[in-house]
Amino acid sequence: MKQSIVHIALVVDDYDEAIAFYTQKLHFTLIEDTYQPEQGKRWVVIAPPNSKGTTILLARASKPIQHEFIGNQAGGRVFLFLATDDFYRDYTHMVANQIEFVREPKEADYGIVAVFKDLYGNLWDLVQFDEDHPMSERL
Repeated sequence: MKQSIVHIALVVDDYDEAIAFYTQKLHFTLIEDTYQPEQGKRWVVIAPPNSKGTTILLARASKPIQHEFIGNQAGGRVFLFLATDDFYRDYTHMVANQIEFVREPKEADYGIVAVFKDLYGNLWDLVQFDEDHPMSERL
């Protein structure tokens, strides 16, 4: 059996501001942006550069309860994990692009990690796994 998680939905306030943030500040790739007239919404898919794994579906909040979760989809915990092959290259670039880090870089038993906020306040890990860590093979 072969399965994979294809998309993770990220609730956003506005498609265009979310696309701008992820593509301009984090250099993600816009994979798809298709209007779905029958539902009055867009199907917007992004992914980190050169990534072949799970993508992010930018899902604009359309109901009051969904608006309550923008920026807090994981109840204040780190929600998403952005793995990199060069931590300090990406960290330096992100700082230069005014990405807010709430935890500075630190060495951990699995690699180097820092925590940043996206444009809505969701927490992300920027992480470079040590070469001997099982996750390093998945990058």
